Amino acid sequence: MKKTSTETRAYRTEMNDKILNSGFRDFNKFFALDNKAYIDGALNAKTKELMGLSASMVLRCNDCIFYHIDRSIHEGATREELMETFNIALIVGGSIVIPHLRYAFEMMDNIFEEKGKTE
Repeated sequence: MKKTSTETRAYRTEMNDKILNSGFRDFNKFFALDNKAYIDGALNAKTKELMGLSASMVLRCNDCIFYHIDRSIHEGATREELMETFNIALIVGGSIVIPHLRYAFEMMDNIFEEKGKTE
């Protein structure tokens, strides 16, 4: 059974809390470094999230794809910007990315529907 966007976010939060409260400090250090990488700097947060999305698709990580689509939309990405990002991933990664492109489209539609956006 597929998880909804809300269920996926809840699972991610629950598991991240377990990891970050495990007492193993190296996890916390990595998570802090990861979070810091995506804040506004010379590149804005939306651009960085779209870059993370493209890399996640090429690396074939559906959990990462969901996260970066969710964050990109939160940062103001449009369907057109997401589809251009999907295309870059497809060009860079080749046909092996197609199953993840399907997943990305499904998640994009779900998240936009959930947020009540129409574009």
